[in-house]
Amino acid sequence: MSTTPSKKAPPPSTEHARDFLTITIANQLFGIPVLQVQDVLGSQKVTKIPLAPPEIAGALNLRGRIVTALDVRQKLGLEPRAKGEKNMSVVVEFHNELFSLVIDKVGDVLSLRSEDYESNPATLDRLWREVSLGIYRLENRLLIVLDIPKLLSATNS
Repeated sequence: MSTTPSKKAPPPSTEHARDFLTITIANQLFGIPVLQVQDVLGSQKVTKIPLAPPEIAGALNLRGRIVTALDVRQKLGLEPRAKGEKNMSVVVEFHNELFSLVIDKVGDVLSLRSEDYESNPATLDRLWREVSLGIYRLENRLLIVLDIPKLLSATNS
């Protein structure tokens, strides 16, 4: 009979983490699943598109591709950005098209534990609930996870 030490089984996968790029819009923290992010851009020259819905900021040229720019503030019913206030863009792909999400600023990439994820609270604004996958309660802030397909499909309709 062998007395070799037994190997410990790995802990259950409760420590599974999901990675999110954090963005800020009107001082609210949002998260975009990292795997959906194609690029992060500084302020870009955006050409207005006549007769486009109000949330469409316009179009921009990204390495030879035309990209639709969506003003996420407008989409979420927030006050417009102050004149001259800097913005940034996060480029995502949806149905083989690129979209530039115009936001206030980009933060860090956070790895958040799956068990800390919560569904949308009933008190969350109805419009925000429609484009949110859920939330994470961080130390001093609430991170709202954006549902990029829902955010963009509502724009395409």
